[in-house]
Amino acid sequence: MPEVTLPPVSSPVGADPAVVGPYLASVLGDERWREVTVELIAAGMSNLTYVVTPAGGSADDAVILRRPPTGAVLATAHDMAREHRVISALGPTPVPVPRTLHLCTDTEVLGAPFYVMERVVGLHVVDEIPAGYADTPEQRRQIGDGLIDVLSDLHAVDPEAVGLGDFGRPEGFLARQVRRWTKQWDATRDRDRPQMDALAARLAETVPVTQRTGVVHGDYRLDNCLLDPGRPGGIRAVLDWEMSTLGDPLTDIGMLFVYWPEAGETRPVLSPVTTLPGFPTRREIAEHYAARSGVDLSDLNWYVGFAFFKFAAIVAGIVARSAAGAMAGKDTSGYADRIDPCVELGRAALEDGVL
Repeated sequence: MPEVTLPPVSSPVGADPAVVGPYLASVLGDERWREVTVELIAAGMSNLTYVVTPAGGSADDAVILRRPPTGAVLATAHDMAREHRVISALGPTPVPVPRTLHLCTDTEVLGAPFYVMERVVGLHVVDEIPAGYADTPEQRRQIGDGLIDVLSDLHAVDPEAVGLGDFGRPEGFLARQVRRWTKQWDATRDRDRPQMDALAARLAETVPVTQRTGVVHGDYRLDNCLLDPGRPGGIRAVLDWEMSTLGDPLTDIGMLFVYWPEAGETRPVLSPVTTLPGFPTRREIAEHYAARSGVDLSDLNWYVGFAFFKFAAIVAGIVARSAAGAMAGKDTSGYADRIDPCVELGRAALEDGVL
């Protein structure tokens, strides 16, 4: 099957090849990195991801470099050391992640910490599934099931056993998350949105009891994974760990539902892929996860409501960074219009039980 690649942006803002090349040659002990090309991948609205290729090399020789946006708003969301640490720790587990190669905490190099990891070859599905891949409903069902299997594997990881016992503060996690994203909203609000404030208050009043603690991805969805080009349902790598921590795993299910529209729905999300025939419904996803994990999902509506609130706060942050000129050429037009619909979906989940 063909590999889907993202179009590069011509100017590598935040990763000067004249700096990146000699630095990689030094830390990797390989002179072929002395001269490199750097391409900023035109996807994602938070941490910046680049493909770095040695001069004369092919795509097979490339590595991936990750760094914070050039104008980070909420510093803890862009902690490169944490992202590098969790990916490295999960390497020996059943959770598919890229192999990390180097972490740089010296801000004199690129102006911010960054890390380098292997480039995993896989299908990156954003707006559509390429022709010739998962053409049947059965194969699309396999993709949905594969995503839930990997998420269940992640939540089954023992943090202590992989060296992540101090990766977060599980006690009071949900209440703290509500406060954190309320703070993010307060710091980046574009205008008065009373319904957003009301949703934040209601979430804080109705925080459920956490059943178990585990490694939380924080933004788990189809387009944060690379699919196996030869096997629908196979996941080659889970990416974008910038929001990962220790906490309540059901927050990952809630967030996945934000990005999982069903047939006939119009939602303010990035991709309509899951509306195609064969993809499981959100309720079927919940049933699959519950059966595989043994977790009680009776409070799932709260997690979905919180996820929409968090998504709305993230969008507000993107709008703020764009207004400050810190989005490295990414098109954020229309993003502010997504906030109110997300707030209403969050209210509907929390108050009306709409998954």
